[in-house]
Amino acid sequence: MTRVYHNWQALAVLVLVASSALSLPLMSGLPSGGSTAIIMISLIAGALAAMATQLSLPRLAVLAVAPHLAAWLLLAQAGQAPGQATASFWVLLAASWLLAWRLASSLSAIKARTRGVDLALRLIIPTLFGVWILLLWEAIVIGAGIPFVLLPPPSAVAARFANSLPVLAADVNQTIFKSVLIGYVLGCSTGFLAAIVADRFVFIRRGLLPVGNMVSALPIIGIAPIMVMWFGFDWHSKAAVVVVMTFFPMLVNTGAGLAADGHMERDLMRTYASGYWQTLAKLRLPAAMPFIFNALKINSTLALIGAIVAEFFGTPVVGMGFRISTEVGRMNVDMVWAEIAVAALAGSVFYGVIALAERAITFWHPSVRGG
Repeated sequence: MTRVYHNWQALAVLVLVASSALSLPLMSGLPSGGSTAIIMISLIAGALAAMATQLSLPRLAVLAVAPHLAAWLLLAQAGQAPGQATASFWVLLAASWLLAWRLASSLSAIKARTRGVDLALRLIIPTLFGVWILLLWEAIVIGAGIPFVLLPPPSAVAARFANSLPVLAADVNQTIFKSVLIGYVLGCSTGFLAAIVADRFVFIRRGLLPVGNMVSALPIIGIAPIMVMWFGFDWHSKAAVVVVMTFFPMLVNTGAGLAADGHMERDLMRTYASGYWQTLAKLRLPAAMPFIFNALKINSTLALIGAIVAEFFGTPVVGMGFRISTEVGRMNVDMVWAEIAVAALAGSVFYGVIALAERAITFWHPSVRGG
């Protein structure tokens, strides 16, 4: 029973391939050609390779090639007759996805013996997930004939992305390198300093934190128009919105981190005749580092969201938020999705850099060293 359960994807693929023969061809109005046979043979080969409970390197290679070859040929068939997919097309697409699932499960079960293999698996597995999200998106949009205005295929978004690099670069420079980075640095640094002051003076802490909780609950669509009125239509108003959005998460998290050290450690510092600032530098700030980096990671996404939304309420003729709002009005949804892709990529890189810095600085923490 354990072996059958372990290989249920492979068994399901064989059943789906056999049932797909009942509704050939793949696309209405197109004859079944050699590509259909190649798709079915590759899926059968992948299913047979996946039957083993422990995959050898040749079987793993077959399992890696089979679903992607089948998916590529299915997309080629769909491109010849958009919106004309038959039941056989969807059955074979599901079979390809099941084999990709089995591949991801097999890769996840590998116990890396070297750091290089572990790093490769950490990159390959999420990449495989991302590739199949795009493949399924492309196949569903083209095969079902979904209107372009509702949802463009990833291939159209990629083509628009490649043809609009100068425009996208200008938008990234305006939104990311001006509004987001400047607002992020100012908001996080002032929030950190305010937390130190609030920790030093109790009356400030009791008065500031409730106000911070109230302000952090304010909707961005209420803050952005006010900041545009105060600071103008250029990037300064967007940076001000980012400052407001990032200040209080840093204040609250840093305050919680400064209170995370234990009484025994503080008593030990007192026996060494350490003053407030020595205790802060040598004990309390190191203990608060996981909280501070947690705020930095939260703010990395908040800053990008805040800057883009703020650009909806007034901006020069450049910027990611301006481009999204303008191109939606023109029904250029492929450009909108290209901007969304750029924003997602920028946010992921931003978050990843902070996560790497956290691992380098807080290497002693159990959450990093695995203790």
